[in-house]
Amino acid sequence: MDVEDSDFKPLTAEQAQQLRDANPEPSPWWVIVAQVVAGLIVAGIGWGWTGRPVVGMSALYGALAVAIPAALFVRGVTRGSAQTVLASAAMLKFFVWELIKLVLTVAFLAAAPWVIGDLSWLAMLAGIVAAMKMYWVALVVRPRFLNRI
Repeated sequence: MDVEDSDFKPLTAEQAQQLRDANPEPSPWWVIVAQVVAGLIVAGIGWGWTGRPVVGMSALYGALAVAIPAALFVRGVTRGSAQTVLASAAMLKFFVWELIKLVLTVAFLAAAPWVIGDLSWLAMLAGIVAAMKMYWVALVVRPRFLNRI
C-alpha cells in the first residue's frame, strides 16, 4: 500500500479539541481516594465484626501502607509533566518513583508491629488487598465525574 493511497486524514485543531473534551484524561487521584475509602470500609467491617478497635486500625494501616506511597508516586510522576521531556527521562522518572513507592510500602509493613500494638496481621492483609484492588477498579470503571478530583 502506498502512502498516497492511505485513508488517514489529520484532525483539525477544532476536531482535536472536541476529541480531548469528549475523552478527558482521568485523574489518578481518585484511585488514591478510593484506596483510602476501601480501607475505611474494611476497617469498619473488621472493627464491627470483631468488636476490637485494633482490628479496624490494622486494616486501615494496611490500606494506608498502599495509599500513602501511591500518593507520593502520583505526586512525583505528575509533577512537572507539562514540560516536553525525552521518553527515556520520563521512563527513568517513572521507575525511580515506582522504586520509592515499593521501598516505602515495605517500610510501612515492616514498621507495622511497632506502630500498631497487638497488630492483627489478617486484618492488615485485608486492608492491603482492598486498597490494591482499587487499581483494577480504576481500569474497569473510570467514571467521568471522578475525573474532576
